[in-house]
Amino acid sequence: MTRLAGCIDRGLDIARDALQQVGHYAKDLQAVDDTLKPNDTITGQERETQFLLLWQQWESSADPVQQHFAKLMGSFEPGLFVGGEAADFPMDNLALERWFKGPKGHERRIYGRRHTGVRIVRQGPTLMLALDAHVHHDAPFTVDDLASYGDARVPASQQEAVERGKIRRQARSRKKRSVWLADLAKRSWNAP
Repeated sequence: MTRLAGCIDRGLDIARDALQQVGHYAKDLQAVDDTLKPNDTITGQERETQFLLLWQQWESSADPVQQHFAKLMGSFEPGLFVGGEAADFPMDNLALERWFKGPKGHERRIYGRRHTGVRIVRQGPTLMLALDAHVHHDAPFTVDDLASYGDARVPASQQEAVERGKIRRQARSRKKRSVWLADLAKRSWNAP
């Protein structure tokens, strides 16, 4: 056990300087995070000013990591403080996830990608109303509440998007690709 502890200590001695620098970068990122979160002590204008000061400070820094931070801050700054304090926007990725898919959060997890998910894009026009229904309706739904939606139809654009998605999925599949290509060739051969 003492040999293992000695190995850990030697490894920490080698990486001590790098770990201290990472600690400084973590504090820098915490400072940016503090400017993004609304709170009761400072106004949105003050937070925006702090954000811009950090950005300018890191742009002029010789440290390449801080320059990278400044570049990232510059890329998302244009829409960051839009709407002021009273804006009813999702505050972070988790709030955005809840806004898009309240009761269906198990279907898509946040995994660091920019897109919102294929299901939302294809089925969004009708899916959003169903997923957000519980937000505006406190009590359980009754037959009378749902009767007005009995004759509702899926928009043609959404049906076409779902069909295109099925075709793309078949074309991507290694097992179904040959069947799909044969069917495509047969349809094009029989076309007028």
